[in-house]
Amino acid sequence: MHVVFRESRGLEETEVPTDPGQSPAELIALSYSDSDLGAFAAGWHRASGGLPSLRLCNLSALRHPVSVDQYCETTLAGARAILVRLIGGEPYWSYGVASLQDLARRRGIALAFLPADGRPDPTLDRYSTLPLPVLRRLTTLCDQGGAVAAQMALAELAHAAGLHTAPVQGEAAIPEFGFYDPDHGVIQRPKPGLLVSFYRSYLTSADLAPVDAMIRALRAAGLDATGVFAPSLKAPGFAEWLAPHLPGVAAVVNLTAFSARDDAGATPFDGADGPVFQVALSTAPRELWAAEERGLSAADLAMHVVLPEVDGRIFLGAISFKQAQERDPDLQFSRMIHVPDDQRINAAAARVRAWLNLPAKRRAVVLSTYPGKTYQLAHAVGLDALASAGAMLGIPHDDLGRRLKAGRLHWPQADYLATLARLPARLRDDLAAAWGAPPAGGFHFAALRHGADLIALQPERGEVATRAEDYHDLTRTPCHEYVAFYLWLRTQADALIHMGAHGTLEWLPGKSVALSDECWPEALLGDLPVVYPFIANDPGEAAQAKRRLSAVTLGHLPPPLVDAALPERLTHLERLLDEYSTADGLDPRRRDRLILAIRDEARAAGVEADLGLPPDAAPAEAIPLIDRFLCDLKDSRFGDGLHVYGSGACGKAEREGLTRALSGQRVAPGPSGSPARGRQDVLPTGRNLFTVDPRAVPSRNAYAQGVRLAEELLRRHLQDHGDWPRGLVVDLWGSATMRTAGEEFAMALHLAGLRPRWDAASGRVSGVDILTLAELGRPRIDVTLRVSGLFRDVFPGLAQLFETGAAALATRDESPDDNPYRHRIPRVFGPKPGLYGLGLADLAETFSDEARHAAGEAWLAASSHAIGADGRISHQPQAIRERLSGADAFVHAQDLPESDLLLASDYAAHEAGFAAAMARIGAAHPALYHLDATRPDQPRARTLTEEIARVTRARAANPAWADGMMRHGFRGAAEIAATLDHMAAFANLAGVVPGHLFDLYHEATLGRPEVVDFMQRENPAALAAMRALFARLIASGLWVTRRNSVLAGVAP
Repeated sequence: MHVVFRESRGLEETEVPTDPGQSPAELIALSYSDSDLGAFAAGWHRASGGLPSLRLCNLSALRHPVSVDQYCETTLAGARAILVRLIGGEPYWSYGVASLQDLARRRGIALAFLPADGRPDPTLDRYSTLPLPVLRRLTTLCDQGGAVAAQMALAELAHAAGLHTAPVQGEAAIPEFGFYDPDHGVIQRPKPGLLVSFYRSYLTSADLAPVDAMIRALRAAGLDATGVFAPSLKAPGFAEWLAPHLPGVAAVVNLTAFSARDDAGATPFDGADGPVFQVALSTAPRELWAAEERGLSAADLAMHVVLPEVDGRIFLGAISFKQAQERDPDLQFSRMIHVPDDQRINAAAARVRAWLNLPAKRRAVVLSTYPGKTYQLAHAVGLDALASAGAMLGIPHDDLGRRLKAGRLHWPQADYLATLARLPARLRDDLAAAWGAPPAGGFHFAALRHGADLIALQPERGEVATRAEDYHDLTRTPCHEYVAFYLWLRTQADALIHMGAHGTLEWLPGKSVALSDECWPEALLGDLPVVYPFIANDPGEAAQAKRRLSAVTLGHLPPPLVDAALPERLTHLERLLDEYSTADGLDPRRRDRLILAIRDEARAAGVEADLGLPPDAAPAEAIPLIDRFLCDLKDSRFGDGLHVYGSGACGKAEREGLTRALSGQRVAPGPSGSPARGRQDVLPTGRNLFTVDPRAVPSRNAYAQGVRLAEELLRRHLQDHGDWPRGLVVDLWGSATMRTAGEEFAMALHLAGLRPRWDAASGRVSGVDILTLAELGRPRIDVTLRVSGLFRDVFPGLAQLFETGAAALATRDESPDDNPYRHRIPRVFGPKPGLYGLGLADLAETFSDEARHAAGEAWLAASSHAIGADGRISHQPQAIRERLSGADAFVHAQDLPESDLLLASDYAAHEAGFAAAMARIGAAHPALYHLDATRPDQPRARTLTEEIARVTRARAANPAWADGMMRHGFRGAAEIAATLDHMAAFANLAGVVPGHLFDLYHEATLGRPEVVDFMQRENPAALAAMRALFARLIASGLWVTRRNSVLAGVAP
């Protein structure tokens, strides 16, 4: 029997060591809760010398092992008794728990570890040195809260250590649950109107400033509000106690953290029909929030934003920040208290009032102009936005696209300037510096009226010529027309409906979350309620709208999937393969003739070129690959047309969700994900989308699937190259990580020989374990992560986790051939904070060496910021070039069955953009892999050319796909044109599209008279763009065709 020692590293090792600077005292109290520490401070001072000396410290200052060791030596070693309150149990301070237990047992210190979440914790009991009855009394007193109870707890602790204390006077009688008024304290019943929910500990520790300010701001806005408190929204009995008071409650503004859902999925507020709003009480100082673009720390993001979204709450931003009071010389402790921000509180109250003023008498439906082409207006992923808008407003949509292009509504310059003057001065200065004076003639918006309602096209945020660079760039100032449009819209509508994924408002300059009045999305939107129908399988983009626009994101179905039949031109090849399978092992001459026939047929059909098979490839290599390719084609699926919001299997639920949102009622929460990948919990759609807790990624199931993905990728690379990858770049997206709970990231960990370590109680990831080389059975793969902007913002802990694991691998006594991590260098790269996207769209469509070089530089520039193990992001442009120079492979994993790499421009930007970057630095042409993870039980690693060929043959060149799009008029024609745009981008930047695939697409579109007639009728500009692009492809040499009919059709 062999015992395998597996080394582990925890996330606490990424913290920076700190020294609280405290001398010893007889009593020590430690907690993550400032409310706990404030109560202990009040209790100690209340005793007026009747208690032993005391030190207080927040455990956040003792996260690093070095900090714990230092504190044990300088402060704790001189104590007689120590009390530690822990939220989440031993795993959340494991090193500290072990160190204190060892110290206490060696020195005879009375030690009490107490759970702070209201639940018994036998593990903490075992680590304590005090008897269970004492621990239970201490827990009861700490849970009770307040100065009197805290004094009693300190006296109990002192007695347990044999120390004398004075008698405690007074009673600790604060109810578990109750209602609260800023002017009268605890009251018996609420006023009709709103509830403001908060932690009981804020009351017991006299830390009520943000609660009082929020209630008073709501009252000043004309909304009756009453406070309601509890130890936790999940506290036993709270939901039952509150239920009789909920009828008639118009809304709830929640100041607590986390989700309140119980095991049955219910929350204490479900009995109220109004919306539940969420505000954040940031644990950071206001100065830090003001200075940083991310807005909230990773912990605050999870506690105050992500987890409350699970309950369907509408996020209104941060309303208070932590501030240290003067250091108490007796306790050597500075208490941190919540300090409200009046401007943020008033903004939150205004948004609450706007939502409660619904139902909307005037609705504005805004349609995207992405990707900046007139024939692509009203773009939305998987959604016919024109038909959906028409159905929503009750207007004909057959010619809506053309009418929107022609319709104009005027807003005079004088009205604009008067409204603009109310924006913060910094934004007005930026606008003037970037764009100069506004046009003297005012603005003419592409918009139509329908009664009191409005339907409009979202303007360009910058000049069309620079749009690709602008689109996801939060540092760019929008132009006057864009600013004017939203300021005008606020005068025209009571609610905004943005139709489909996605627009540009949520990507404007400003903080990633918890915005200020100087962030462009808030400055333009004001308090206007936003309802955002969003495809249910795109959680990342939806989260951006929820967190930066306070939007209710209503999930809608993707288009239904249909099976892709084998193309007719390949049926003879299939028959030959079937015949070969029965002939194998029989007549050798017959088998040899079939091999030649199969190879000739595959070569003539372009299949061998799709697979990269050389003419001298052995039959044992070629035949299985050809056969598998045909099987993959038959197993493929594609979306049948586009979805129309409010139709299909979930049509009633989608319509109901929209009606409730526009009426200011609560919309039930619903998870996001792909129904076609087994996520049936996404149905019914029409609910307010939420996503995963980033701290629980990757999940155990995701890790198991990540191992499968890693093994499939390595299998394919060995098959193609006969060796392991020398250097592998893994492309990670935020939305995919949310959908799969981290499968792709888990794949990267396994390639490196790392495994997540999970907290048994919560399922959250707490560190990494190092797999031995014996367990791996191969060398560690040299992995570089290129993460998207959303991944950087939502999953900063994963970037830190990978770097922590890489640092641990650097210390292993393993040969460099087996362990490339011995060389310590940055390995996780992404865009600059505040930036999203790659900015390649226009360059991808410009067929010149200069444009390809510029595209490569753009990819490098958007990947030039390294994320360290401590979470710090630094600009390291040379480091990413060095990582690429040592790479020979790249992989992007796709989990979405409803999409493919020719349906969206992001695939070409990321995958072909990488190839352009490699060419730009003069590196050898890498192996480019597209890892098909749409069927979890059958992952397939394909070369980029092979995947493009599969998609072209199965979907793009399939007449059934174009037939489906022809049911959707203007938008259907736009989708047909977009597929060609994306094929051209792959051909231009990476050279991975063989000419015969363009032949097939031309034949399936412009080669069909009925398709040409349809496009000419519905969207002639899209038809003209396709004809021009086909001609440019031939002229540039990117498409070489031998078909005379094609050459005649595209001739100038």
